[in-house]
Amino acid sequence: MKICRWMHEVKAVILMVVVQFFLAGLNVLYKLATYDGMSLRVIVSYRFIFATLFLIPLALIFERKKRPKLTWTILFQAFLCGFFGGSLCQNLYSESLVLTSATFASAMANLIPAVTFILAASFGLEEMGISTLAGKAKVVGTLMGITGAMLLTFCKGAVIHIWSKQVNLMKLITPNGRHAAASNGSLVLGCIFAMGTCLSFSVWLIIQAKMSARYPCPYSSTALMSTMAAIQSAVFTICVEKDWSQWRLGWNIRLFTTAYSGIVVQGMNITFMIWCVRIKGPLFTTSFYPLMLLFTALAGSLLLDEELHLGSIIGSTFIVCGLYAVLWGKNSETKKTSLLIPLKNSEEVETTVITSKSDNVENLSSEKLHGKEEKEKESEEKVPVDWR
Repeated sequence: MKICRWMHEVKAVILMVVVQFFLAGLNVLYKLATYDGMSLRVIVSYRFIFATLFLIPLALIFERKKRPKLTWTILFQAFLCGFFGGSLCQNLYSESLVLTSATFASAMANLIPAVTFILAASFGLEEMGISTLAGKAKVVGTLMGITGAMLLTFCKGAVIHIWSKQVNLMKLITPNGRHAAASNGSLVLGCIFAMGTCLSFSVWLIIQAKMSARYPCPYSSTALMSTMAAIQSAVFTICVEKDWSQWRLGWNIRLFTTAYSGIVVQGMNITFMIWCVRIKGPLFTTSFYPLMLLFTALAGSLLLDEELHLGSIIGSTFIVCGLYAVLWGKNSETKKTSLLIPLKNSEEVETTVITSKSDNVENLSSEKLHGKEEKEKESEEKVPVDWR
């Protein structure tokens, strides 16, 4: 029972670590697909198309009986979720990848916890609690995660060799220079797109928290969001991308990237994130995002033959410490809330017990009075009548 209780408590933590691991794999595949010359806008469109085809059957099977009624409000919230958390967010992220680099875009994504914390506190979904130790831990942990991400990205230092052998997957793909010129674009514009990605994703988390309260079905909610995002991103890609050969998929890295991004990342990951948002809140969900950069750096060192520097190790240490601080603060607040709820319940139980006792006393007294009246009537009937 203790092991089951412990697993239930850390289930959200395990799911979010898995989410960041899968996202790191997506960054590696994005790099390989763009190296092959595939348009990232087409990848984004295929991502939501694959996710929709994957999630609709799951939603119909597992949430057929417990799914609430679909209203216009839920549809509008799904449209906003598909826009901010789907088509807009992913297209901005892909543009920032093209104009800067994958490492820079991943590092800028670590601003999401700070932006989400500000928005959640503004909308009343998260308490600041600066006066409490838990609130200070959340703020300090968020800042440490951002600092670690910046150190991991910009602080190089000495080269550290962790693995005895590296696997360079780039050698398996024939390079295509279709997007090479775009990579030399404006760094300032790429930063603006990366900041827009963080803001868009944070807005999605706020809207998703509101939608989950009305529609607490993760499979159906993700299916609705993916359907809306698939329509939006497909229309945008058709209007912008003029090369129709980009939509052609074969048995290569393009098909694997689109299938992985749609089924694993959009289908499974977003479902896990929606569940964590509904249970733990938006700040808890975004506090794990610094792990994505850590996993990406390790995967790049192992699979893409990229160098791992001392700054990466120091930044990773900051990331882990900051993540632990945020989790400790959230756990402390959760324990305080759980301690307040039983007191309220015990008062309600005592009130109901007292009320039930008084009702029982009244019922017993009324029954006794009624029994005395019946006995008096019976005794009067049994008295012999003198007819003389």
